[in-house]
Amino acid sequence: MILSDRNDAYSLLRKLGASTRLLLHLQLVGEAADELIHALSSMGLAFDAKLVELGVAVHDAGKIEHPAELDGPGSQHEPSGERLLLTHHVQPKVARCCVSHAAWSAPGVCFEERLVALADKLWKGKREQALELCVIDEVATRLHLDRWDVFPKLDLIFEDIASGGEMRLQKSRLI
Repeated sequence: MILSDRNDAYSLLRKLGASTRLLLHLQLVGEAADELIHALSSMGLAFDAKLVELGVAVHDAGKIEHPAELDGPGSQHEPSGERLLLTHHVQPKVARCCVSHAAWSAPGVCFEERLVALADKLWKGKREQALELCVIDEVATRLHLDRWDVFPKLDLIFEDIASGGEMRLQKSRLI
């Protein structure tokens, strides 16, 4: 199934047995991703926003098969999610976000996959310095600027998104 937008992704995940709680989590991470996409686009940055949107919408698909990892630690959902999505003919670059959102520092992980990972941190108010610096450096490179030319603006954007973390966490606890 070729996913064209997040509603396609949510529909597929529902058919595969995603819980209401998992779908809510994906939507809340999506809120953070939307803010990130908007902010980066407003800076004139060229990137694949659709991949970020879809990657965020499916990044925890493997928690359908490993529901204990929705509330607790674990990484079995990562390869399981990718396999599950590939079995249902989801675009490989989208399915890959199931693994890369947790392995964002691995070789070959693209900028958009790192944005998925960043949204997955910021949604709950968590700041991950090493990940943020990777994103900042890539933005600076793409805009032909020095890191310190973009750092203050991006740091403020990340802080603004993270500041809504407690509210999003509260929403996630309602189910």
